[in-house]
Amino acid sequence: MYAKRVLSLAICGAMVMAAGCRKTNMVDKSAFKSAINNYYSSRQECVWPDAKKFPAQADTSNDEQTKGYDALTDAGLLMRKSAEKKRFLIGSKQVNDYDLSDLGRSTWTVDQTQPGYGNFCFGHREATTIDSFTPADNADATQYSVNYHLHVANVPSWASTTEMKTAFPNIAADTSGQQTATATIVKSNSGWQVTSVQPLGDTTLPQ
Repeated sequence: MYAKRVLSLAICGAMVMAAGCRKTNMVDKSAFKSAINNYYSSRQECVWPDAKKFPAQADTSNDEQTKGYDALTDAGLLMRKSAEKKRFLIGSKQVNDYDLSDLGRSTWTVDQTQPGYGNFCFGHREATTIDSFTPADNADATQYSVNYHLHVANVPSWASTTEMKTAFPNIAADTSGQQTATATIVKSNSGWQVTSVQPLGDTTLPQ
């Protein structure tokens, strides 16, 4: 009877020690979250896919040309002035001239690679939860595929208006709520690094 009790205690002790080791060797999901947010911190979301140069001019009869500029004007980031542009042999046409306002200049993100060019940026993506990763059963792996939820952080008030979201559908999509993504994360000498991110998808964060 005593021998059985000793054996039982020994088995329980071994199980506790094994569980403790597994817990110690568990993957640190917070390290994945930090790596993802570090990746996004230098990648801002902006109103245009490519840098723009101001002053700029748009044909008043072309709504596709003017709607973005007009929304930025209404937000106080641009100034608008009507003008007449002469055309060779066929008279003239009405145009709008747009330039940065004082508020716009303070908001403008300069393109360091193209003098005079820039963009209006409205925040950067940020991971909110780490949902799963593979391989899930190997705490010693040096590469993982990580699924996570994210949103765009620090969205300014000027980018939150209905007019801006209508003129720039990418703002509406990026600020619509939680999204999902998958990142490949590799362990390096300086810690975990994101090497690629798969396309995003809209989703509802599980409760």
